Amino acid sequence: MTLYLLCIVIPLWFHVGPLFLSLLRVFLIIMLIPLMVRLLAGQLGRVMIVDVMFFLHFLWIGVSLAVNTPAQAITQIGSTGVEFLGGYLVGRAYIRSREAFLALCRTLLVIGLCLLPLALIEAVTSRVPIVEAIMSLPYFTSVGLAFADQRMGLSRAQVVFVHPIHFGLFCTMIFSLTFVGLKGTIQDARRWVYAGLIAFACFLSLSSGAILAMAVQIGLVFWATAFQGIRFRWWLLIGLFVLMYLVVDLLSNRTPIQVFMSRATFSAHNAYIRAIIFDHGVQNVWNNPIFGLGLRDWTRPEWLPPSVDNFWLLIAMRHGIPGLTFLALGYGTVIMRVMSRNFSGDLVLLLIRRAWIFTFLGLTFTLMTVHVWSSIYSFVFFMFGAGVWLASTETQSHQTKCIPGEGIASGALGASIGGLPGQAVGGSRFSRFSGSHVRRL
Repeated sequence: MTLYLLCIVIPLWFHVGPLFLSLLRVFLIIMLIPLMVRLLAGQLGRVMIVDVMFFLHFLWIGVSLAVNTPAQAITQIGSTGVEFLGGYLVGRAYIRSREAFLALCRTLLVIGLCLLPLALIEAVTSRVPIVEAIMSLPYFTSVGLAFADQRMGLSRAQVVFVHPIHFGLFCTMIFSLTFVGLKGTIQDARRWVYAGLIAFACFLSLSSGAILAMAVQIGLVFWATAFQGIRFRWWLLIGLFVLMYLVVDLLSNRTPIQVFMSRATFSAHNAYIRAIIFDHGVQNVWNNPIFGLGLRDWTRPEWLPPSVDNFWLLIAMRHGIPGLTFLALGYGTVIMRVMSRNFSGDLVLLLIRRAWIFTFLGLTFTLMTVHVWSSIYSFVFFMFGAGVWLASTETQSHQTKCIPGEGIASGALGASIGGLPGQAVGGSRFSRFSGSHVRRL
């Protein structure tokens, strides 16, 4: 896990003959086949629907590219497939317990805090120290400089990623893991400070998509805390979203999805362009519903920019409806399965589940307004794989049950958990411990 995360944040690229490789791609090329063998051999638990759907998605990418752009099929399926499937399998294989997940949360927090000073330097000076240092080395190159437009008088921080929005998304995926997942593992005051610093790092990306993901997560944390006494508060929230969707649909001459994507931006001009891109993108999907476009250019007015800032739409455009369906089914089945688990008697799993679900609910909405590729693409599905174990793990029923509406922001944990970070939680040794004993850890 640590090697993988280091490969994510060290943007070192180089050529090996005709191949353009990064540390991440080399690592995943080495790991992919052994991890696939372990999965099929049952060493990572039983094969799940998500494993099958993601593998079919990987295969369909190859079919789509072979049909549309055969000259580029091998190189693209190699790079994209390795980053997608390899990242997922690393998370699936090495994060399979609460101890491993909490270790992941702590490691990501440390990485996020280490990147914050670099983001501050870039925001003020427009210099990208790590990328510039690597590009000065012989025989090596890096992700390149994004040269994104300034906003609010600050340069947008990309730090070690291809684009500032990728740095922002990286930070958003650390936020809930820190504020929710590490509750009871680190002191509350430090948890608040660390989460605030991660949120500030996200802000330095000055990306509306990343800030949206952060806002969704903060909203979910607020809802969980403010309505902790309501047993069906999550069904109530879903009902409010459905109601809001219907109201927008009735009052607007655009679909609610178009309204949402148009508002999730800093610029009114960008909002207008995004709405037009969405309309033409959907039309391209209907014109090429099975195999998509592959890497061929999409049909649009000449004045419309070529980029599509919508991950889900672009998958459908490139690889057709089957490509999107395989990915969405695998993605959705795990999230629904994890959300439906009853962890009310195991506070550690309850908080881990909330942290992971909050992260991916925020990310799901944000991927409607941004596209991800390269290292952050792999990292998204690594984090997804890191939560798959929650769909089948057993709760520690001998733990003292937590209060059903336990809040997140408050410091009181009740008689719930014990043990140092990284140690197994539960057992008769800890069963008599109260929340006051835990809070001093």
